Amino acid sequence: MSAPAATRRPRRAQVPGGSRARRVVGLLVLLLATAALAVFALGLGDYPLSPGEVIGAALDPGAGFKRTIVLEWRLPRVALALLIGAALAVSGALFQSLTDNPLGSPDIIGFTSGSYTGAILALTVLGAGLDGAALGALLGGLATAGVVLALTYRRGIEGFRLIIVGIGVTAMLTALNQWLLLRAQEEVAMSASIWGAGSLANSSREAALTAGVGVVVLLVLVAAVSAPLRQLELGDDLARSHGVRTGAVRISVVLLGVALVALAVATSGPIAFVALTAPQIAARLLRSPGLPLTGSALTGAFLLLGADLLAQHAVPGGVPVGTVTTVLGGVYLVTLLIREARKTW
Repeated sequence: MSAPAATRRPRRAQVPGGSRARRVVGLLVLLLATAALAVFALGLGDYPLSPGEVIGAALDPGAGFKRTIVLEWRLPRVALALLIGAALAVSGALFQSLTDNPLGSPDIIGFTSGSYTGAILALTVLGAGLDGAALGALLGGLATAGVVLALTYRRGIEGFRLIIVGIGVTAMLTALNQWLLLRAQEEVAMSASIWGAGSLANSSREAALTAGVGVVVLLVLVAAVSAPLRQLELGDDLARSHGVRTGAVRISVVLLGVALVALAVATSGPIAFVALTAPQIAARLLRSPGLPLTGSALTGAFLLLGADLLAQHAVPGGVPVGTVTTVLGGVYLVTLLIREARKTW
């Protein structure tokens, strides 16, 4: 019996490789677009600033109140959006490369839900604060990864099994999360629900610094496994012939992907669909034969910062950024499923 169309896509056949020069130019365009959006975001607010004023305030120690607005009030949120967006996107690229499937993201496989479960347990059962919720999210994501890998592993990690098992685990964790919230005290349940919507509203310099250190360390480790991961994309037999220890590489990729998404959830709550959409968008923009990790990071940073600007300024009263990414990501997912289904008609 063949796998469903939505879980077997010859991804690289659909995204023909472009020249190296095109990919370099594409990365530069993504970098400049993300930097321009960041400057624009730093100027938005009740006290608007032009791009020139933003840059001047950031560079001039004597800029006074404008410097305080840019560096103290707005920069932590913008930096956190960029960091969390990059972390989620790279996590999605790792899992989609590992499974060779556009649905192979932590949103679908269950790791995001597991991180949220860990945070809810910390808030509702242990009575922890936000710091405890962050630790709970990290532990929850790692525990979920352990369960999914244990259920998936059968002389190796196979992408189709990983997705199917992950979907089942996600469904069970979603039900558990709802049950925990229904049994919790009203104030605690409300706090957990708000946090679970995914928001950057509580960003601070300390949170941005902590997230920055964590994301940089994890991305360095991701760079170390990127070469053997590319070998895996060509097939296990060829990878083994080049001396790649396929099992060890797969486990390393899973652990790094889980750590990235758990760090993101621990910092800002579960923000859906960035991990799902950013790698595919980056691959199409750069015409990459595989999923580009650097391009995915820049695309994820751009998407999450853009979504946060919409959440703050385009919706009356403002909403959590996770609400915006869910709406946009849901449209993308439906489009993806329709396109995949048409191939079988």
